Formats: sequence, C-alpha cells, structure tokens
Amino acid sequence: MNIRKRAAELLEQGHYNDRPSRIVNTLLIVLISLNVVAIFLGSEDDFYEQYRDALWLFEVFSVLVFTVEYLVRVWSAVDLQEFGDRRPVIGRLRYMLTPMALIDLLAILPFYLSLYLSFDLRFLRVVRMLRLLKLTRYSPALGALLDVIQREAEALLAAFVVLLLMLVFSACGIYLLEGDTQPEVFGSIPESMWWAIVTLTTVGYGDVVPITVGGQVFAGLIGLIGIGMIAVPAAILASGFAECIHERRQKYTHHIHELLRDGILDERDRWLLEGLRRDLGLRSDEALHLIRNMLHEARQTKMSHCPHCGEHLHEDQVTGQ
Repeated sequence: MNIRKRAAELLEQGHYNDRPSRIVNTLLIVLISLNVVAIFLGSEDDFYEQYRDALWLFEVFSVLVFTVEYLVRVWSAVDLQEFGDRRPVIGRLRYMLTPMALIDLLAILPFYLSLYLSFDLRFLRVVRMLRLLKLTRYSPALGALLDVIQREAEALLAAFVVLLLMLVFSACGIYLLEGDTQPEVFGSIPESMWWAIVTLTTVGYGDVVPITVGGQVFAGLIGLIGIGMIAVPAAILASGFAECIHERRQKYTHHIHELLRDGILDERDRWLLEGLRRDLGLRSDEALHLIRNMLHEARQTKMSHCPHCGEHLHEDQVTGQ
C-alpha cells in the first residue's frame, strides 16, 4: 500500500466510508475545540496562574500534533487530484498556498516565533484563536464561504476600492462643512474619517454628529449612499454562494451519472454518494431527490433503446402504440 496516498486519504474529510479517516478527523476536531476552550480559560488571570504549567504542556502537545498534521498534509498533497504534478515540489507549493494550508500554518507559526521573539501574552492568545479557522476544513458551509471569497476576490476588491474612495470623499466633505464649527472632532480629514466610517457603514454610534444644516444634509446623503455601498459586497457573496451551490449539485449529479453506468446503485456506490453529499454540504432530501431524478432518467434512457441491438426506438415503439 502507498503510505503517502493512505495518509492523504486519512486526512481528507470526504472519506466518510473509511472508519480510520473518520476517527482521525474527529480527534482533530476535538483537539481544535479543546484549544479554543483553553485559550478562553487562559485569558482569565487567576485561572492562568493556577494552571500555567498544564496549559503550557497542552499548548506544546497541540502544536506538535498540528505540526505533524501540517507536514503530512504537505507531504501527501501530491496524491490529491487537484495538486498532482510531475514535479512534486511544485504540487506541494501549490497546496501550501491554498487558504486551508495557510490557516494550518498560521495555527502553529506563532508558537515557534514566540520561542525566538518576545510577544505580548494577550497578542499570542488572540493569534492562537486562528486555530478556530481550522474547523472550516470540516464544515462544508464554511468551506464554501472560503471558496466564494477566493473566487470573487477581484469583485470584492473592486467593491472595497470604491468604498474606500467614498470614505475619503465623505471625510473631506464633512471636514469642509463642519471643520470650523466643530474643530475638536472635525478639525482634520484624518479625524473626520471615524465619522465617515460610522456613517457609510450605517452603524451611526451618535458620538460625533454634524450640527450645521449643510453638514446634516451631507450626512443624510452619505447615509443613503452607504446603504447601497454596503449591499454590494453582500450581493457579490450571495451570487457567489448561489453559483457555488449550483456547481456542487452538478458535481453530485455527475457522480450519480457515473455510478449509474451499470444501471444500479449498490451498497458501495451509496456509501460513496453519502460521503460526497456530506463533503459538498448537500441536504439529505436534496441528494435523495437528485438520485431519484437520475434513476428515472436512466430508466427512460434504457427504455428508449433496444436491449438487444442498442438502436434508438421510435416513440410509438416505446409507448407500445
């Protein structure tokens, strides 16, 4: 057996029909969850002082496990279809630049850096919370979110640039209209940026407000523009999600079609489809509906061809008329 390929299978979430794979992934999920709990409790000074040594040992153990996991994932990445390459180094580098691999690296990097560099303890606690992002590997919904963000990166960047321009325009406008009246809060463009951010995002804390007629009219216009501006990234993500779900359904349907080439779905095929369903994040009833539709289409196709010669039958021959 190819050990490297087996390692890739064990660490891949989609192999639900593989008991060892389920056990390995469940243990990793439990360890990540315990790390989050330990970070929360460690932020309490009294608890941290009382259990300092135990928290440190657990941190070392966790980092060792996550380090081994990361190295094994990088080593075995070339046995995954999307990273297979004649040059293993290139395939592994491509894997290391994926969002999930970067998250795995960020989960362990602060620990090793802290051995050589001095960091504030509170900073390290917050950075270690990045390990929570490792759970996205085991959640199809969160995985879909990362895929959508990566796919729509250019559109999101364009929306962010437009929002940044509006932010600068808003800060400059309110500075001109309110700077003389309220120099303590609108005395410069950088000071006006806080008001512009709060207004454009429609948060409206109310700690800084315009008092002149011109400033109030301008603030109203910026608030209305802000509603539309904030909706743009949400619309991009919503559209991306819809497309992602459609592609996942198509992928599931394609696999059903491939498994139905022999005309039946045996127990092994059902296990494969169940693992794929969970990996893609499809609901059970939705997957069952797709399977039934494909079975119906397969029966119709089979009836429309002669079982002996394979020739296409005319409609009256199929219906018996």
